[in-house]
This record gives sequence, C-alpha cells and structure tokens, in this order.
Amino acid sequence: MPLERLIGLLEIIAVAGRPVSVSELQQATGLPKPTCYRLIQTLVDQNLLDQPSENGKFVIGERLIRIALLGKSDIDVRRCAAPLLRAAATNFNETVFLARFRNSKVEIIHVETPEDPARAFIHPGLGERPMHACSCSKAIAAFAEPEFQDSILTGSMKQYTEHTKITEAELRAEFAEIVERGFADCDQEIDMGIASVAAPVSIGNIGATFSVGAVGPIRRFGKKYRYDIGEKLACLSEKVSGAIQLCNVAEL
Repeated sequence: MPLERLIGLLEIIAVAGRPVSVSELQQATGLPKPTCYRLIQTLVDQNLLDQPSENGKFVIGERLIRIALLGKSDIDVRRCAAPLLRAAATNFNETVFLARFRNSKVEIIHVETPEDPARAFIHPGLGERPMHACSCSKAIAAFAEPEFQDSILTGSMKQYTEHTKITEAELRAEFAEIVERGFADCDQEIDMGIASVAAPVSIGNIGATFSVGAVGPIRRFGKKYRYDIGEKLACLSEKVSGAIQLCNVAEL
C-alpha cells in the first residue's frame, strides 16, 4: 500500500542518519524508479522530507521532527541533553538548567548543579516560569511569533521585585536586545539576590522550543559575568539542539 511504502522510505532515511540519494532508496526498497520518485516527492510536498541538497540527497524534514518532538516526553529530552548540561555545570561551576516551551508556557524540566562541594549554588526548582520575568522564558519569547509576544505584553504581568519589568515598552526593547545578542538575562526580577542568563535552543526551522540557562547569586552573577556565560550558553544551545534532534531522528 502507498502508506506502507511512504513509511518504509522514512524509516530507511531515519536509520541511515545521513542524507540519502534516490538511487540508494530505490535499491533499498526495490521499488521502480518512477514510483520511488513519486513517493519521495509526496514526502517532500508534506515537509516530511527536506528538499534535496545540491547533491540530490534527502534528509528527515522539519515537520516530521516537529511531530516527533511534540510527542517526546520530558524524560526523553532530559536523557538527550543531560550529559551536555552536566559538563556545562562542571565547566561553569554554576547551576545549569533546561527549560521547555509547551502549551504557551515555559517550564524548567532539568537542572544540573556544580560538582565542587565548596561551591555555594542556587537551585532554581522545576516547573513553570513567568514569561516576562525569567531568563529562560524571555530567551524563548524574544524569538516567538509577534502574535504570541503580543499576548504576553498586553496581558497582566506580576511585579515580583522592584527590578521586574512590567511595561510593554520595556519588554519590547528587551526582546529586541535579546535577539541581537543571542541570550537573555534576569537581574533579580523574580527573587532578590538571584540572577540568571539563558539562550534559546532552536530545533531546525521550528524555532526556539527550549532554552538552556545558568543561575546563581547576584554577588557572582554581575552583568559582565552573565554576558560571558551567555555567550557560552549560546554555543551550548547549538549542541543541545543537535542532541535533541539526533535523538528524534534515531527514534523515528
């Protein structure tokens, strides 16, 4: 049946873990060449396969990655990202966390703390974070669609401390700054004495679905320190994105 053939092609490309040519797919499936081309074009039209590269090979498409990602549990995501976060916590000697955007909310789903027993650190806890007053949320919101940003900025925003930004003008300016530098920071906006910084984790062309951040006491997390870690988090976010996508493809 056509559906079985389409699924078979997707399975072959997913297992290969690399771009695959039409001739390779034809040889693996035993399908006639015209049939193979027609099925591939159907998958491309539905964004289940990416358009062929310059060498005419195909890879799993953004839509299929999105479907797999939406169905992936927090446990699966943590399993993919935890080794990278653990290494970062040791390298930074600070608490590092992973947050996830889901159902119009951002939640911290995993935390790694420093191994140094003499190091005082802050555990941010798990669960939902305000969209306007936490680095992990702002790192995602700044790259979100304008309509979603509008829903944040025109809604009721709680002022947790004297540092919390609650006006549309302030937050729009901050979102623009986040986009320009590639990471967000939070200077005592939820709790006095605590600061954090986070970078968005984009999954292909899907956008910022996760964010990775670091948190600590303000006596260490001054502006320069946050910016230094922010640049490192921006690099880490690319590795986390790759790890999550690789797990997605491997499980398809």
